[in-house]
Amino acid sequence: MAKPTIIIALLLIALGAYGYSQAEPKEDSGKKSPTALIPAFFGLPILACGVLALNPSRRKHAMHGAVTIGLLGFLGSVSMLPKTLKAEEVNQLKIQSQGGMTILCLLLVILCVRSFIAARKKMKES
Repeated sequence: MAKPTIIIALLLIALGAYGYSQAEPKEDSGKKSPTALIPAFFGLPILACGVLALNPSRRKHAMHGAVTIGLLGFLGSVSMLPKTLKAEEVNQLKIQSQGGMTILCLLLVILCVRSFIAARKKMKES
């Protein structure tokens, strides 16, 4: 489960980098908003957990950490989507970024939960 976690983390980081690179600078300051990097801010600790999970002795705690961060990312991004969709001026980049983060984080949570269930069943059989 460590490798899929690393892949999802890299996709979140890439999504954040893409969102930031495509974001328009603010009119008042001329700077890009760092909120475009939110997917990357979630991707980095998930990546760290995925790398730690490559070590069998750290796998359990690392994967629980990754799924916790993924769940928080899912809940945060899915809660913001309705507000983004109802805005007067629809920002396609925001929708893509929040939607992508929602899907990637949900996928991580689903894969981790399935893995945890399989591990639990395997332990009971032993």
